[in-house]
Amino acid sequence: MVSATGGEYPLSVESVNGGSVSADGFARESLAVLDRVTGSAREEVRRAAELIADCVSADGVIQAFGTGHSQAIVLEVAGRAGGLVPTNRLSIADLVLYGGEDAGVLDDPLLERKSGVARRIYDLAAPRPEDLFVIISNSGVNNVIVEMALHAKQQGHRLLAITSVAHTRAVPASHPSGKKLADLADVVLDNAAPSGDALLELPDGGAVCALSTLTGVMLVQMAVAEATSLLLAADRRPPVYVSANVPGGFESNLELEKHYAGRIRRTAS
Repeated sequence: MVSATGGEYPLSVESVNGGSVSADGFARESLAVLDRVTGSAREEVRRAAELIADCVSADGVIQAFGTGHSQAIVLEVAGRAGGLVPTNRLSIADLVLYGGEDAGVLDDPLLERKSGVARRIYDLAAPRPEDLFVIISNSGVNNVIVEMALHAKQQGHRLLAITSVAHTRAVPASHPSGKKLADLADVVLDNAAPSGDALLELPDGGAVCALSTLTGVMLVQMAVAEATSLLLAADRRPPVYVSANVPGGFESNLELEKHYAGRIRRTAS
């Protein structure tokens, strides 16, 4: 397992605003972690960028998948202004949107732990061999996450993982294979979130204010920027979205998307 940052960042409530949890305390502590991530993740970001640039150059699509709050990072990858056009969002909701399942199936809070769900989502997307999988999970151990990673690798895809190394080391594997997301990835970007994700410890136990979205967004955008640099250096014009809320933006994006017709989905969200 290769980590972009490695190690944990233990914090005590005493270190935050003189012993109190506060806005200033979260800003200070989270910015300190972001500073460490941006400084120490450069090599792994470079490797992640190579995977992305190779995928785009090979006319592949970046297939991004996550569950729960990790979907916020998926949205950072797929279909946003300033991002790459050949990107596709995979979701458990695809079972209903594209797979014909009754919407009630999504009421099951344990759905992401059931065997076969990831394979079904994969089949509905019908990825090509040149597609890159980007799988995001803070813990890296939920069944559907590991199942998707296993299946993607079995089908010959390259795999980029964004996870918390501290969290995944602190919890046992839950998939029957005994594997975790980080064990299966070609490149791991460590979001540096503490075990449990929340950053500021409370005086009587527990913690507040999750970190992984902030650091995950930073790592994604760093990788996209570096991948774009690699494409430009190879004299390839990166297919990049502009905002649909500027004159001509929506029409320009539609033209770029035509090349990937049937391979990328853009639904209301």
